[in-house]
Amino acid sequence: MSDKKNKVTVEIYGESYALKGDIEPDRVRQLAAMLDERMKKTAKANLRLSPTKIAVLTALNIADEFTRLEQDYLELLELIKEDK
Repeated sequence: MSDKKNKVTVEIYGESYALKGDIEPDRVRQLAAMLDERMKKTAKANLRLSPTKIAVLTALNIADEFTRLEQDYLELLELIKEDK
């Protein structure tokens, strides 16, 4: 990646965020859209939660998915090693 900082404004769960970083703006928009969708889904299933709690619950769900995928990936690497 270049040293150039990209600027992009995204909306997540009704809030605008002006972001600056190394990631391509289209990638940031894609991630923001995914997070927005996930937060709306979490909110729909938990109608009484505050936006902050929705954000935390969504983050925990994403972290759980990530750790499960990471574990699956490590197990696949071990299987590949065993087959060699």
